[in-house]
Amino acid sequence: MKREGQLWIRIFPDKPITKKPAEVRMGKGKGAPEGFVVPITPGRILLEAEGVPYEVAKEALRLGAQKLPITTKFIVRRDYEME
Repeated sequence: MKREGQLWIRIFPDKPITKKPAEVRMGKGKGAPEGFVVPITPGRILLEAEGVPYEVAKEALRLGAQKLPITTKFIVRRDYEME
């Protein structure tokens, strides 16, 4: 996609994951936040692209999907006009 078009990331990591330090006894409350995650459910839109030809968008999103640990699907809006 280089410098043309726009790409939107439709997910945001807003769920904190906590973890207790190693070799700590049980009890004494919850551990400190370690990081943030996003729960992905089936049917969730992860990325959107606009302003580029269909083939360019499909290839860019295919390359990005290879880096994800889940199965993804490429969908197109109903009112999108193929060029």
